[in-house]
Amino acid sequence: MTTVLVVDDDFMVARIHRGFVERVDGFEVVGTARTGAEALALVGSLRPDLVLLDLYLPDAFGLDVVTRLRAAGETCDVLVITAAKEADAVRGAVRQGVVGYLLKPFSFADLEQRLLTYAAERARDLGDDLTQAEIDAAFTSAQPVGRAPVVVLPKGLSAETAESVEGALRDSHETLSATECAEVVGISRVSARRYLEHFVSVGQAEVTLRYGSTGRPERRYRRV
Repeated sequence: MTTVLVVDDDFMVARIHRGFVERVDGFEVVGTARTGAEALALVGSLRPDLVLLDLYLPDAFGLDVVTRLRAAGETCDVLVITAAKEADAVRGAVRQGVVGYLLKPFSFADLEQRLLTYAAERARDLGDDLTQAEIDAAFTSAQPVGRAPVVVLPKGLSAETAESVEGALRDSHETLSATECAEVVGISRVSARRYLEHFVSVGQAEVTLRYGSTGRPERRYRRV
């Protein structure tokens, strides 16, 4: 079980993030903090594996909290969750060694994918006597040469079907609707939509809207 501390000054947002985390198998929220000072104190007492950290806190900038955590010898990982889009904030987060940077607002699927990827990386055994490729992978989260990539899918999605849906996207010369994808792969439209939206959430596909004369616009997908 991966233990998580949620840090956000808005208690309603923190409650939503807590609910998202607790929907992901293998993760448990052990506490919430609304200020940098509370975060530092709770990390010291609860020893979480992962901190979901907002950057705009009432008493400190989030990255300064990370600096103070490291100075105190705390080794928990940090996933930044913020509305801060500035390049300086992103570069600062990279320098601090955070494991991810997720912009608000986001969906459950966005956070779930990052948590599952984090869990897979955390569980990977580096072993002894590493090659240069394996060392590079440990620092960049890339996969070592000759090793299959770690594929992390949301609960209920299978790797085999995901591969088929990805193939349908790849082979389509234009955009593809969920209905068209379902016909190609041989699954229901609802299932096809789930896989397509997953690929959008992880940046492997993009979605556009096609407006007709009546009704809702049609969502159309393209591999990127």
